[in-house]
Amino acid sequence: MKRKVLLSIVAVLLATTGALAQQLPQFTQYMFNPYAFNPAVGGTFNYYQVKMNNRFQWVGLKDAPQSYNLSVYGPHGSKDMGFGGNFFHDVTGPTGRTSGQASYSYNMQLTENGLRISGGVSLGFLMFRIDGSRFEFADDFIEGDPAVYRNAKAIFTPDASVGIYVYDTRMYAGISAYQLLGQSLYRSKLSIEGDEEDFYGINRLRQHFMLMGGILLPLNRDFIIEPSVLVKYTFNTPIQVDINAKVTYRNQFWGGLSFRWQDGVSLLVGYEHQKRYVFGYSFDYPITPLRKYSAGSHEIMLGFIFDKLK
Repeated sequence: MKRKVLLSIVAVLLATTGALAQQLPQFTQYMFNPYAFNPAVGGTFNYYQVKMNNRFQWVGLKDAPQSYNLSVYGPHGSKDMGFGGNFFHDVTGPTGRTSGQASYSYNMQLTENGLRISGGVSLGFLMFRIDGSRFEFADDFIEGDPAVYRNAKAIFTPDASVGIYVYDTRMYAGISAYQLLGQSLYRSKLSIEGDEEDFYGINRLRQHFMLMGGILLPLNRDFIIEPSVLVKYTFNTPIQVDINAKVTYRNQFWGGLSFRWQDGVSLLVGYEHQKRYVFGYSFDYPITPLRKYSAGSHEIMLGFIFDKLK
């Protein structure tokens, strides 16, 4: 009975990760690292770059989510190919997710005016961890039960994603799918010894579909406005839509506003130094009842751009 209590908790945690939102981390500054949302982006720039996003969500709440994403990607020196790697680590209280993927992409020209299309695929792993010792129970009879209080358990499972990306110097649009294999985490042996029954079918990795697009609109010699949108969908969950508009001054300074449907509004600022170092910051303010308990979410983006290869 006590072991089933723990399994119930685990299944609820796994399910609620994606029941009202997404199983993958979300980032407000998605437009600065599109590769994190589509493996086809890997070879679309003529240089390698490193981007790191650090998100601290719902500041003020105990055990609030913290998400970290590191991307490294760029083109082949002479062929229309791209390579890259993406790593993310997400922590929410006693649970954590770590993922690493390597990607390959190939792009080709569609029209004479520079419109190109790229397709990409990435393969890697996903590891989910849960630390039973960090749970707090109201029932005294569970206190000290070795079926509950034991070392952290971990699941290691393969993962894959695929994407298509269309772009030129003024616009971009892409669609991608993540967690293609859709494994059951419970069947990946997040179980307690002696429990053979599969109590839940809801603790399965869900396929995530993402649609992203944006356009660059020069206002004059100094200012460029870039509206963009990111749409995320998972079966049996509400569609999540991020709408953003940022203004860049002389390709160095930028500021913008973002709106996440039925979730919050965000302010973005950033700076690019000598076309080499990139820094961005965003602050999210929730418009849901959560604002009574949270001071908002902070996100820091750091980047480095290498020399051009083409």
